[in-house]
Amino acid sequence: MSVLQTGRQALLGALARLPCWPAARDVPYRGGPRIAVIGNCQARGVARSLEVLLPEAAVTLVPTGQISRRARTLRAFADGLARYDHVFSQPIAAGHFPDGGLAELLSLLPRARLFPPIVFAAFHPDMVYVGDLSAGGAAGLVPSPLHTYHSAITLFGYLRGLSEERILRLFRDDVLARLGFLDGWDLAADDLVETSRSIGFDLAPDLLRWSRRGAFMHGINHPKLFVMADIALRLATEAGLDPAPLPVEAYLADDLLGEVIWPVYPAVAEAYGLKGSYVFKRRAMPKAPPSVLDLAGLVRESLALYRTMPRARLTCQRTEHWSRSPETCALFDAA
Repeated sequence: MSVLQTGRQALLGALARLPCWPAARDVPYRGGPRIAVIGNCQARGVARSLEVLLPEAAVTLVPTGQISRRARTLRAFADGLARYDHVFSQPIAAGHFPDGGLAELLSLLPRARLFPPIVFAAFHPDMVYVGDLSAGGAAGLVPSPLHTYHSAITLFGYLRGLSEERILRLFRDDVLARLGFLDGWDLAADDLVETSRSIGFDLAPDLLRWSRRGAFMHGINHPKLFVMADIALRLATEAGLDPAPLPVEAYLADDLLGEVIWPVYPAVAEAYGLKGSYVFKRRAMPKAPPSVLDLAGLVRESLALYRTMPRARLTCQRTEHWSRSPETCALFDAA
């Protein structure tokens, strides 16, 4: 298994519990179908796209990080969903309810339709979480200058005792190539397609179409709006509904633009025929202009945070993998 794929299931479980969005809201009945959309932060894009595509529908968003607050048991949760005409859900991680998980929910709601979480690391192979992914939500994650997202190169450089200047020298094309950052497309694509096919929602044709539009991700787990709009369109069409034939992104703002934007590094971008940069955007603050960091700023602020942390908290599957590779350790130590 590639290092870029390591820990994907743990990552998806953590994403499902992160409190990205407000609690679910019940919307007024509009005379059209009642639709519940269950999922992580990506599900908001699906739900809002459905509101554009199906203006008569009453769409309710149910964040997976909050489903156990709506009901104490799986059966009670399923009973609450029974009033909806359609339930569209990302896979639900185990542990939300004592009486079952996804398989049991689907047996209680046989008309529910699954759609896959989108995780695609090829554009942003340096972007990682640090900390305990199994702790639940953001509780076990180490904060960073970019919310909970870290640079694996910066972290491993710190763990190897490198200075800021030496870490910055590692962001070279030859180093990125030796780390496998320039040839991660096939692995990322195979992983996404395999995951989607495992729940009966084959993304292979969609992935080909998205790739023709350039970098379709803001980061490893935040797709651009047109990706989630395509998924919403498929869900509506395959459910026998009649979605409006229009490009959702022309009418709807991309909420995930308010989250962290990780750049496609120039060497990675060149490999895919794109334009790259080292400009990172922080999470948006209310009524404030976008705040960005250059590479030196990210490294400097990250190192300042790491120095305040117990070393035992700075765990990351990527850097643990690198630490077991003499070649990678020598690459960093030579910087």
